Amino acid sequence: MSQSVPETGQPSRETISFASVAAGETVELFLMARGPEPAVVALPDNGEVIARRTDTFERHRIVLAKPLDSLGFDPETVVVSAVYSYDPDTVLDSGIRVLHAGPAPTPPEFAGGYHFRPPFGWMNDPNGFGRFEGRAHLFYQHYPHRLRWHAMHWGHAVSDDLIHWRHLPVFLEPGDAVLAANGAGGVFSGSALIIPGESGFRAFFTDHIDARKPEMEIQCAVRCLDGFTAGAPQTVLAGRPEGLSLGDDNRDPYVFQGPDGRLKMLLGGRDAEGGVVLLHETDDPTGTAGWRFVGLIHREREYGHTIGECPAMLPLDGPAADPDTRWLLIVGLLMSRDPSTRRRNLTFGMVGRFDGRSFTPEFRQELDFGTDAYGFQAFVDRDGPVGIAWLANWTDIVRTTDWPTAMTLPRRLLFRNGALLTPPIEAATTLRQALVDDHRLAAGEPVALDSGGAEILIEFEETGVPFELALSHPTLKLAITADTSGLAIVHGGENSDMPSPRYLAADALVRSIHVFLDRGSIEVFADDGRYAGTKRLADPAPITAIRLEAPQGRAAARVWQLGL
Repeated sequence: MSQSVPETGQPSRETISFASVAAGETVELFLMARGPEPAVVALPDNGEVIARRTDTFERHRIVLAKPLDSLGFDPETVVVSAVYSYDPDTVLDSGIRVLHAGPAPTPPEFAGGYHFRPPFGWMNDPNGFGRFEGRAHLFYQHYPHRLRWHAMHWGHAVSDDLIHWRHLPVFLEPGDAVLAANGAGGVFSGSALIIPGESGFRAFFTDHIDARKPEMEIQCAVRCLDGFTAGAPQTVLAGRPEGLSLGDDNRDPYVFQGPDGRLKMLLGGRDAEGGVVLLHETDDPTGTAGWRFVGLIHREREYGHTIGECPAMLPLDGPAADPDTRWLLIVGLLMSRDPSTRRRNLTFGMVGRFDGRSFTPEFRQELDFGTDAYGFQAFVDRDGPVGIAWLANWTDIVRTTDWPTAMTLPRRLLFRNGALLTPPIEAATTLRQALVDDHRLAAGEPVALDSGGAEILIEFEETGVPFELALSHPTLKLAITADTSGLAIVHGGENSDMPSPRYLAADALVRSIHVFLDRGSIEVFADDGRYAGTKRLADPAPITAIRLEAPQGRAAARVWQLGL
């Protein structure tokens, strides 16, 4: 990482120093001038970069002629937000190297944390989750220059196992029209897929500008040939269907191949009754033209006046072309409210049959009773369907500086015994660093946690045993409990009398509990993911100890320390 120091005798000059970057590598700098005059950033032996824009950070991409180990600039004339380097020939295997991040986008360090987080800046919904040419790709809603929501970009990372990620260059940036609107919009959520017979992959996204007329949101696509560089965006769907009284919300294209071989596109939105999911299709195999509206594939009639967001659809238990295959439709319900628990912004999965034009649901199930698994996106990986979500919820996220959020652990999507199961993927076991305990927790004794990162597996002799797993935290009252009302995550201030939402899987009677603790989060999987609960903690201080209260002799438990 960089060191920034004033130059001797020149208090207005600063030098950012870092380990040498080799000649031939690429350096990307995000710069913004502080005043009307162009500002200079010096790259010793590699010339200068001129910052001219004062309304946004502009990306400058430099291929080094000679090795580089420092940058020089005047902080009174230019802001240096982020600087990173990479070798284009190997970046997919080695990732970028962050050379500098300014104080505004630099997150606090969470020692031992193992959930995916961006290298700098803000992050929310996952986008474009898929595997292309053997590598898993994760894009995400991103603002690189502060720890807060602003004009949306797409960040990017790749992985081999969906657990260990390599950061890549920023993939998409908003256009000048978004900047003219004071950053109110940008490159909103979407998806990515391989087009048969075509090299690379295509990514689809919503171009959003607040109050733009006639359409606040339009759907666009880019093609990527090298795995990390986006081509020029093109508009593929510019309007909403007429005659349905749809609101301005019309976003988050999820493009996939239907059982009839045609490309399909889901979009989330709303009408006068509430949230909807719209289905479009095209005969164009590239998905860049010819989209036509098929119909509403889902209308939400519960939980108040909602907006359908981040829809996804995929075959769940067989090949897409098999008429006996069940399909999973996922939708987030922005503004939804559950009066019984006071939770908001719920996410549901609906399992049923899909013939390419209509979806017949058999049942629906809330994907997460802790609610902090929003923007859930999924695809069919080599071993079957897998999904990931933003480990947060707009209920407790505000558009001000915030400690950085994360993505959930990736989860399997399984149809078993008439229910949808979402256990963590098997590769999560690679996070185990040491076995901490295999007898004290089951005996009711406290177990200390050194780093706050832990995996806990508790198995009871029978279904429905009441218990409380108390989690020691410096500022929060935290626990996982089960009784006749169901399975719950307790989250509240130690000295607060204010009622908080109840994070409850009502009437759940469980036999096994699988818990993942990390800095700032709890993830609970009961009965192999039949019930999943995710809670982002109001304070990211580590959990320091755990203790189980349950009938003696009726549980077995193991605890591992986790880390990357």
